[in-house]
Amino acid sequence: MADKHRINFEPVDIEMEVGEDEYILDAAFRQGIHLMHGCREGRCSACKSFVLEGDIQMEDYSTFACNDAEVDEGHVLLCRSTAYSDCTIELLNFDEDELLGGVPIQDVRTRVTGIEPMTKDIVSLRLAPVEPAGYEFKPGQYSDLHIPGTEEHRSFSMATTRSTPGHVEFLIKKYPGGKFAGLLEDGISVGDEIALTGPYGSFTIKEGHVLPMVFIGGGAGMAPLLSLLRHMSETGNTRQVHFYYGARTPHDLFYVDEILELGRGLTNFTFVACLSESMDPLPVGAIAVEDGNVTDVVGRREPDIGRAEVYLCGPPPMVDAALELLEANDTPKDQIFYDKFTSPAFE
Repeated sequence: MADKHRINFEPVDIEMEVGEDEYILDAAFRQGIHLMHGCREGRCSACKSFVLEGDIQMEDYSTFACNDAEVDEGHVLLCRSTAYSDCTIELLNFDEDELLGGVPIQDVRTRVTGIEPMTKDIVSLRLAPVEPAGYEFKPGQYSDLHIPGTEEHRSFSMATTRSTPGHVEFLIKKYPGGKFAGLLEDGISVGDEIALTGPYGSFTIKEGHVLPMVFIGGGAGMAPLLSLLRHMSETGNTRQVHFYYGARTPHDLFYVDEILELGRGLTNFTFVACLSESMDPLPVGAIAVEDGNVTDVVGRREPDIGRAEVYLCGPPPMVDAALELLEANDTPKDQIFYDKFTSPAFE
C-alpha cells in the first residue's frame, strides 16, 4: 500500500490526504474538494499552485503551462504532481464557493440512445445513464468518455443540464484518426454501452455574479455554451448574454432555432453567427450574421468587453485569439472562463 501524506491548502485552510500513487488533483476529487482545474493533462496551467513546504515531484507536463523558472521557484501543476511528504500548498487560483461545493466525481455506465449528425463534422451523441440511473453535473462541465475495449478516454463537454439527469448529450467534432470520434461513424451504435467518469471543469456560471456575459464559441465548443444557455432559461437567470459563434459557412451552424427560442426568455440576448469563409445567401434564421473570424467580430461589437464576464470554448487558435483580444481590452482574468482543447485526450 502506498504511503499517505497530509496536504494543507492555503489561504483556504483545507486539509486532505494524498497517496504516493495518485496525483494531488485526483486525491482532491476523491475527497470532494473541487480545486480549480482545466485539461487535467498538464497543459493548461489552471491548477498551477505554489509549494510552501514539502516534497512534491511533477511529471509529464508542458513547459508552456509551467516553465522551468516557475518550477525552480516552487510552482507546480496539481494535476501532474505527487506528494512524498506532508505538504503546504498555496492555491493561486480558486473559487471559495466551489471548493467544497463541487459535484462529486461519478463512474457511470451509460447506454447510447442517439447518434445524430449536426453538421458534416459535428455529431450529437446522446447517452442514458444505466447505473446509476442519473448523472449529476453543473452546466458547463465536461466528462471523460471511455473508449470501449481500451484503457483510454476522451473528454467532452455536456450540452444538456441537470434538469435531465437521465439524458446526457455531447457534441463531438470528428477528426481524421480521432480514436473516439472515429467510432461515431463505424464502431458505436444505439444500444451500446459507454462508461463515463465526471464531472470535471470550472466552466460554470458563478452564483451571485451580475456582470453582463459574452459567450464566444466555435465548433464543438457549442456544447458547454448551449448547456449554460439552457440552464439560464430553466432558472430564469436575468443576466444579459451576447453569444458569438464562429463557423466557416452557414452549413456549419446548428441548434440556431433552439438558441433563438432560449434567447426570447433571456435579458437583452443577442446571437451573432460569425462566418469566416462564406457569406452565401442561405437561410440561417432570424439571426445577425457577420463576415470574419469570431474574435474580429467580437472586437467590433463589444467595446466594453472589459466590463463583462467572458466564456470561451472552441479550438485552441480561437481561444488564443480571444485571450489576446481580452488582454488588449483589459478584461480582468477573474472575469474570463474557458475550456481549451489542449491535447489528444480531447479528440
